[in-house]
Amino acid sequence: MKSRPELEKDRGNSFAEALAIGMAAAAAVLLAGCGERPQVINYKQGTYQGKPDQPAWDSAKFNGNRDDYERAIKQRNQNQNEYNRFK
Repeated sequence: MKSRPELEKDRGNSFAEALAIGMAAAAAVLLAGCGERPQVINYKQGTYQGKPDQPAWDSAKFNGNRDDYERAIKQRNQNQNEYNRFK
């Protein structure tokens, strides 16, 4: 059986070891964020690399008629107007 000073010495060493392991783990976690690469796309000057956009009124529903599209949007907005619903 170990004497009390020997037990305290062993406990001090285990604390120091646990502290060292904890500090190493904390350092590893903190340094892990430093390895992030920048997420930048390669842009070719003067060219658009996405899909071409079409106006909303060019769909089959509106057949290219912008006025019908704008009327439909205004009507939809009025249907969502709470003031008109509770007059």
